[in-house]
Amino acid sequence: MNILYIGAGFVGSSSAAVSADSGHQVLVYDVDEQKIEKLGSKNREMIESCLFEEGLSELLIRHKNRIEFTTDYEKVEGFLHTCDAVFMCLPTPEIGETGESDLRYYLKAAETLAEALQKRNNGAQETYVVIVNKSTVPIDMVDTTGEIMKRFHVTNYGIVSNPEFLVEGKAISGSLKPDRVVIGAWSERDFAVMRNVYRRFYDAPSVEYIEVNPKEAAAGKLLANFYLFNKLAVCFDVIGRTCESFDGLHFEHIRKILTSDPRIGSWGLYDSLYAGGSCFIKDARSLSHQLQTVGENAGLVHETHLANKRQLEHFLGRAVKDARIEWGGKRVALLGTSFKRDTNDIRNSPSIDIVHILEEQGVGGIRIYDPAGMDNFKIVFPESSHIQYAAHEFEAVKNADVILIATDWPQFRGLADMIMAEAHNRPLIMDGRRILQHRYNDLQKAGYDIIAVGSPFLKSASVFHS
Repeated sequence: MNILYIGAGFVGSSSAAVSADSGHQVLVYDVDEQKIEKLGSKNREMIESCLFEEGLSELLIRHKNRIEFTTDYEKVEGFLHTCDAVFMCLPTPEIGETGESDLRYYLKAAETLAEALQKRNNGAQETYVVIVNKSTVPIDMVDTTGEIMKRFHVTNYGIVSNPEFLVEGKAISGSLKPDRVVIGAWSERDFAVMRNVYRRFYDAPSVEYIEVNPKEAAAGKLLANFYLFNKLAVCFDVIGRTCESFDGLHFEHIRKILTSDPRIGSWGLYDSLYAGGSCFIKDARSLSHQLQTVGENAGLVHETHLANKRQLEHFLGRAVKDARIEWGGKRVALLGTSFKRDTNDIRNSPSIDIVHILEEQGVGGIRIYDPAGMDNFKIVFPESSHIQYAAHEFEAVKNADVILIATDWPQFRGLADMIMAEAHNRPLIMDGRRILQHRYNDLQKAGYDIIAVGSPFLKSASVFHS
């Protein structure tokens, strides 16, 4: 099939790569020239500097004859003459903290597409095309998209909702072996087109292929993300806080008790300083906004968002409350800028708020390291005399007064020995991911105070601690 993707972000690029791997001919359009140049470079290093996603560069290079990236809309217009499906993969960020989705990018792209579709086949519009909402959009977005198409006199088309449930860092593996594919359509003709798009999954016994209407598909995405976000918030705000409040509770032991119950399951029971990323916060607040717009109470949805914000504030506040530290003039090593491991995405990264808060507190300097996300972080926080970037985590922590771990990169697990080797300096360790929990006892014995999510204040056991 001939498939067009509008939007070359995380969702568009990953989905397009898997479509090419499925044997389809794919064109990806975006207005960001630098991004398009890197993604279409057929160079692994350049691709990963743009989107750090395991397996993406391999697919783009392997299927270079089946996938093309462009900023030239004339190519899009030519492609539409024989196009079977157009995937809308536009950003739909939140407007401020209102919960309302900013649909400017989507609406502009849809109007431009409608104008081009009306002209296809020399105005005859002979080819049937399905417009697929891949973006996370409001529940009734299918109606809005339809109104745009009618306004531009587009004919011979269908509108489908096909939400993505991708996990950043595992998007390619998750796309190649999905647990489910959700298709929302009004007509059997549209379902038939989508079955051809996803033939490899429709015929796979291991994939749950779900066909519903477009509004159910869109609502399913928002509700799934809220449910997962809520599990994280419960872990932070109740389970983790309980383990922090009572001596003798080991978070990993409590977790084992809970996850052994099949009704509870294991997902989300990992304590952390914050749940960031592009989806959970935005989608939960969007759901809250949509419920309130139709006159329904969204208190639980709103409280989940507040619990997440409260977690980061509580964690940073423990430095003053538990360790009696004064931030003014302190040298801070910040480890991790990506919102989670295995990605260079810094959207809603806790480190953004951390840097702002530390600067307000008048710290002496911040030295930052992340194996993938620093280039994106430098756009928000350029290097200066006050903010510096390190080439390695070991370099970042040297001579620090506070070591703050914000991202769960596996290599950070090896920091304990290096930290203890710096015997002349014993910084406060703030572990926002419990990445060093297997060495807490060793670090305490060596003279280090530790503040960790899910643990009470771990005071140094060494008489030599200053």
